[in-house]
Amino acid sequence: MGILEGFVIGFFGSLHCVGMCGPLALALPLPVKSVWQKVIGALLYNIGRAITYSILGLIFGFVGVGLKHSGIQNIVSIVCGVIMILSVVLPGIIKLPKGSNKITNSIYGTLKKKIGDSLNRRKIGNLFIIGILNGFLPCGLVYVAISKAVLSLTLAESVLSMFFFGLGTLPMMFAVAFFSDIIKSRYLYHLKKFIPVFIIILGIIFILRGMNLGIPFISPDMSKPTCCH
Repeated sequence: MGILEGFVIGFFGSLHCVGMCGPLALALPLPVKSVWQKVIGALLYNIGRAITYSILGLIFGFVGVGLKHSGIQNIVSIVCGVIMILSVVLPGIIKLPKGSNKITNSIYGTLKKKIGDSLNRRKIGNLFIIGILNGFLPCGLVYVAISKAVLSLTLAESVLSMFFFGLGTLPMMFAVAFFSDIIKSRYLYHLKKFIPVFIIILGIIFILRGMNLGIPFISPDMSKPTCCH
């Protein structure tokens, strides 16, 4: 179920991806001489992002395994849900520690430079590299997906959850890249207005999940065995 949730988060949250990464997708150096080359290029870019998300799933999956053994996954789920809701209702309430901005800005600047260099190389293989790098850019929706991955029951589920999150964003991001010649950046900006509602709904689901209410799919009782031997 966690894998399906990853896909759902990516699919319905892809409007956020379009708003944040849409300008980059519009700037992709896709081949224009062949439709099939353009399709392959757009797919390479999106598969690159999905692979990066899988790597993040592997990294944070180890954290999730530790939380599972410590028995505090439910608490973490509730805390993540509250943070999601507060981030929408009271924007700016959560602030990073002093000095962390310099670190994140340095990393972000390095990523932007590498992406910019790749955009200038008009080779189809660079689209895959751009996708890999794009996956590491700061993104609120990715943080939500990572929070879900941390709550996964196994390491494999965490990796697959993030990979399918990437696949969930693929249809919308593919469309933006493929039809970049007819999509305007200002349209992408308006799409972001729908994201706060989606984030609040996800926050509520995270809170319910942590409460173990015994509601199938929404708040299953994790204290009960999930399979029979």
